[in-house]
Order: sequence, then structure tokens, then C-alpha cells
Amino acid sequence: MAQAATENPQEPLPLDPRTAPVPRYGLASLSDLLPAIVTAQGLEGLETGLRLEPADRACVFLVDGLGWDVLRAHPEEAPFLTSLLHTSLGGTGSALTAGFPSTTATSLASVGTGLPPGVHGLPGYTALDPDTGRLMNQLRWQPWTDPHAWQPYPTVFQLADAGGITASQVSAPHFEQTPLTRVALSGGTFLGVLSAEERMDRAAERLAAADRTLVYTYYAELDGHGHRYGIDSDAWRGQLMYVDRLAQRLAEQLPPRSVLYVTADHGMVDVPLTAQARFDVDDDWELSAGVAELGGEGRMRHLYAVPGAARDVASVWREVLAGHAWVATREEAVELGWFGPRIDDRVHARIGDVVAAMSGHSAVVATEREPKESALIGMHGSATPAEQLVPLLEVRT
Repeated sequence: MAQAATENPQEPLPLDPRTAPVPRYGLASLSDLLPAIVTAQGLEGLETGLRLEPADRACVFLVDGLGWDVLRAHPEEAPFLTSLLHTSLGGTGSALTAGFPSTTATSLASVGTGLPPGVHGLPGYTALDPDTGRLMNQLRWQPWTDPHAWQPYPTVFQLADAGGITASQVSAPHFEQTPLTRVALSGGTFLGVLSAEERMDRAAERLAAADRTLVYTYYAELDGHGHRYGIDSDAWRGQLMYVDRLAQRLAEQLPPRSVLYVTADHGMVDVPLTAQARFDVDDDWELSAGVAELGGEGRMRHLYAVPGAARDVASVWREVLAGHAWVATREEAVELGWFGPRIDDRVHARIGDVVAAMSGHSAVVATEREPKESALIGMHGSATPAEQLVPLLEVRT
């Protein structure tokens, strides 16, 4: 394949990993959000380059999958949220970056800990546990791994609560005891509320519960509908309309001296159900050669090579995915800052020997070992603006 690419000038060239967009860690990423909020509330020691106007009471409403680009493309379905676009990122009308990879487990850990992925250590949907040599699903936490050994840092909610800010999480009841909640979103009071409308009401009540409060609430179903039906579907658009009503419901109940931030963990792209858009590792000997474990997800892959094969794996993946992906070795990805400006020692080997981040609307699937994930229409995880950019909409009282 490399020879054909060289001889045929019409064949796409491999994408230079140095051209991949890098999250704005320390300035305007999800890991900067809660530190900026509590710093504005008077808590010391968590300052970043993100500055937000002070408010005694702050609520973060995180909508799973509500990307900046797709929100701006649907003003009719989301009139309330659209009316707030100019308030995003402190009134600049621009977006936050999610962090890399742009996936739920990584992003929620970045939000809750105030740390980039290279430090909190959840670098993808699935990643290698160097102690066991097995892939660990960091969303479902399978196989079981000691949560606080995997992510040992305190959450911003814990630090805020210890510093006199009343912290609360209002979410679906089944999230209360999950390992991801424990390592990323714990601290203060957890309220398990099944109804999304009631969740908004309880969040407003918790916001008014003390003079200084920090409240987090979450809605997951927009992401689920995007995965199953795509973001170009009536089902997804119906969910967006519902999210718009939820956000307005919460905004209309804000107590005095409050701010509401509406944000997301990542955006999404639709991947066509065609062989041209879906590279199947389980049906491609070139892509599978030398790969001991396949981590990540369709839009962002961690490749854990057999000993001595990493350089060859990187070379082959660059050729096979030419024009479709930024392919970097672990060392290149670390040097380029994809996972943040610093990588903790315990996290280094969790990153693939080779990292492949998809561009455009294609994916690397594995139809035999990942049949459910490979059938999804909407996907995320990579560095493209459609996946990386998320809103930070603002309502103040």
C-alpha cells in the first residue's frame, strides 16, 4: 500500500500529527472549568488561565454529547440555548475544548478533578492497565480496578466542600455508586433523581441551600440517541428540543446571586455505514498486524503493540489511514500535548504505543470484538472541532 501511495499522486498522503488540533489546556478546556468557578468563589490554590465572573452560587448543567458545532446548526430545535450562544466562554461567544480524547469518561474526569487526562489518568474509552496487561473500560469500569489507585487526586467538589462551598451532584440514581462518580464527581451531597425535570428542580433547590454553593447536574440521553440514530435524525433532534426545555426550566428557577453554565463533555459526528468510511481491524490484516491490544474507540484508537513492533504499526496505520487520521507514536502524542502539558508516570503506559485520531467522518471499527460499538452511527473521541468544541453558555441572576 505504501508503494501505491508513492506511485499514484492521487492517493492521499498521511496526515502530519503536528497538524491535529490540540485542546486549550490551562486556558479554555473542560479541566479548567470547575477550578475557574471555585476560584471566582474565593477558593485558593486552583487558579488556571480561565477567568470567570464571580457568583456566590454556581450550577454546571452538563449535557452529554452537546457539541458546539451541532448546537449552532440547530437553532429551531434549541431556541433557548441558541439565544445564549453569545454568552459562551465568558461572553466571548466562543467554545471550550473538551480535551483529548473527546469521550465521556475522560471528559467527566477532567471536569470533576480539574486536571487534564495525562494527570487524572483516564485517557480514553478503553485503555491498557499496565499492571494486568488487560484493557480497562473506564466508563463501565470493567474489569474491576481499585478506583482510587487508578485516579488518586481529590475532586474539585471535595476541595470546594472542604473550603466552605456547599457542593452537590444531582444526577440519575444509578450513577451514585459507580467508580467513575467516585473518582471524578464525588464530594458533598449526591441526590439521585430519576426524572430529568425533577433533576432541574432539585438542582435549583440545592443552589439556594447555602450562601456559597456548587451544583452539578447531568443529562445523558442526547448522546445515546446520537450514537444509535445519528445527529442527523429526528430522534436526536427531538432530544435536543427536550434538552432546550430542561435548560430553560433550570434557568428560570435560579436563586439570586447565581450563575448557570450549560456545557458538554464532547460533540459528535455521524460515520456513514459504508466500507469506505469504516476501517475494520478484524477484517484487515495490515491494521491488525503487530497490534496486541486495540483500545480507545472508533474515532480514537490506542494501539498497544507486540514488543518491538510499535514503529512498524505506526508506519502501516499511517499508510492505510492516509487522509483519514492523525497517527502518532506515544512519544509524539505526549510531546505534542494531546493529553495535556504533563503526563504522570502511572499514566504513561496507559497511552497506546501508537495513537490514531480520525479526521473527517470515518472510523476504525472492530466488528468481531466490538460488535455493538462498531454498529453505532454517531461517534466521538477524536480531535476535530465537531468533537472537541463544547459550549459554555451562561445565565446569571
